[in-house]
Amino acid sequence: MSDLQDIAARMKAAREKQQEEISGPRKPYDFGESYRLRSKMLGVLMRDARLNAARTIEDCARLLNIEPALVESWEYGDAVPSLPQLELLAYYLDVPVSHFWGQQTLDSDKAQKINAQSEYMQLRDRMIGALLRQAREEAGMELAEIADTAHVSVESLQQYELGEVAIPMSELSVISNLVNRNLDYFLETTSYIGELLRIQEEWKRFTDLDPEIRAFAANPLNVAFIKIAITFSKMPAAELRKAAEGLLEIAM
Repeated sequence: MSDLQDIAARMKAAREKQQEEISGPRKPYDFGESYRLRSKMLGVLMRDARLNAARTIEDCARLLNIEPALVESWEYGDAVPSLPQLELLAYYLDVPVSHFWGQQTLDSDKAQKINAQSEYMQLRDRMIGALLRQAREEAGMELAEIADTAHVSVESLQQYELGEVAIPMSELSVISNLVNRNLDYFLETTSYIGELLRIQEEWKRFTDLDPEIRAFAANPLNVAFIKIAITFSKMPAAELRKAAEGLLEIAM
């Protein structure tokens, strides 16, 4: 990170110097030095992304069908890749391509991400515990009853419900059945992570559909028919029967 900050500072100083010289005698801008600094910065960001993804120089070289020495020269800033090469690297190293023209390394965010992950898991443990207690109470069950059936101690169940201890999935799947809930009941649905998980589940269900239905739903020309189907699905049964009778009369 210090290398990147040093390069960025030197680029900033060069720009400021150029601005100061505008009012005086005009001097030619040193494009060569600017390109060299940009190459160095790009190299630092490439190496940072590669190490963060636990990939070797040889791995990246095989991906791009080039010599490892060329990838190494990119990371040292002695040579520069093209945009298509960067796009492939971004995909392979699991970073947005914009990472390569930023000024922040992934390592600099690592400690913050670790803290955020820890806080997220602690919060989720408390939320799952609260949902479990709510489901147990709605089912009219005591802790001792669940403990006896699931072969889990009452003390452990109390810790689970308070969010003091994370519930192992093997136990959560059994306990959720006892309180008449499926595992979806405990899933995160409100945060960014929850939204991504929901989209992934919806996409999985979509790909499991019959190919003909999938093709129909994916065709933008059929959006109007899908909206009509949604409207029908929300109608009370009595109104739906009337609509069906009306369609039948038209057809006859």
